[in-house]
Amino acid sequence: MAMAAAAANGTARVNGDQPERSAAARVYAAMRMSSPASPASASAPVPSSKAQHVTRCLVAGIVALLPLGGVVFAIVSLEGVLTGPWRDKVGWYFPGLGLLLALVVVYLIGLFVTTFVGRWLWRWADRLLERTPLLGTLYQSLKEVLGYDSTRERFFRGVVAVPSDQGHEIGFVTGEAAGPDGKPNLLVFVPSVPNPTNGRLLLVERARVVELDVRTPDALRALVSMGKTPLRP
Repeated sequence: MAMAAAAANGTARVNGDQPERSAAARVYAAMRMSSPASPASASAPVPSSKAQHVTRCLVAGIVALLPLGGVVFAIVSLEGVLTGPWRDKVGWYFPGLGLLLALVVVYLIGLFVTTFVGRWLWRWADRLLERTPLLGTLYQSLKEVLGYDSTRERFFRGVVAVPSDQGHEIGFVTGEAAGPDGKPNLLVFVPSVPNPTNGRLLLVERARVVELDVRTPDALRALVSMGKTPLRP
């Protein structure tokens, strides 16, 4: 009977410990499920929608502010150039004073050249600049670019296409001269891009060039803008 009682007590202890072991097993399983995955089984992180939204808005803001920033930078730089020599010497300077003074000077010049004496002095200065070596060429080229008409002979007589290895180059006829064979050839100035004040002067046979139905100012603007301005007849 003592052995039976001991067996019964052992069975009771075993049956009593079973719920405790079951509870511990459940806690251990829950801990394994909540633990982070191993590096081998972890997948690559996917950017959240909030990060993509912030990045897209930042890029859009930068793109939108670039033109405005360029304008502000140009204005500030011009203001610094106009007021740099005397800005620190006066006590009544305020931001924008240099641009305001520049506008006043331009207005006064325009007012002066509309008078009889002003027009006469302007024509005299215009002839003087055209006759100045080197500077006169640049001055006349700028007048052509701006589309100023003149009663005198134009600096460029026409726009032509000069053949080259890559295709054709835009050139401007400046005059005529005798070639190596004694026949009259064209003097063609082929400017560089985007600075048309530099280039090459070619002596080309008339049959080798193709005359273009394009105004000289439009061709010069196309060169300065690297083709962004269309060539219009």
